[in-house]
Amino acid sequence: QLQVVESGGGLVQPGGSLRLSCAASGFTLDYYAIGWFRQAPGKEPSGVSCITSSSERTYFSDSVKGRFTISRDNAKNTVYLQMNSLKPEDTAVYFCAAKNQGDYCSGQPLSYAYWGQGTQVTVSS
Repeated sequence: QLQVVESGGGLVQPGGSLRLSCAASGFTLDYYAIGWFRQAPGKEPSGVSCITSSSERTYFSDSVKGRFTISRDNAKNTVYLQMNSLKPEDTAVYFCAAKNQGDYCSGQPLSYAYWGQGTQVTVSS
């Protein structure tokens, strides 16, 4: 079964950090762009970040730019989202997704073929 699995979510205080991981199962991530999306209660999913297959290009939403970084370790078949200076408004379920045609990213969820189940991130004091 082809799937991606997120991990690393949890409860953190404002200003804290978390690192999310996105691991592939049943296929290799080498040729895929990987996007991170989040969905807060009562809101539509929104794109957070993306990295192309070669790591040449990365993208961040304005709301996380300067606080989040994205990286990938193809040898471990894993992509990471490092989240620093977390704010309460970052609270959401975070999903990673794999996109064919890995040389460019997309902010459109429909562009992504494989999705994980999500991991909850809660930023609260």
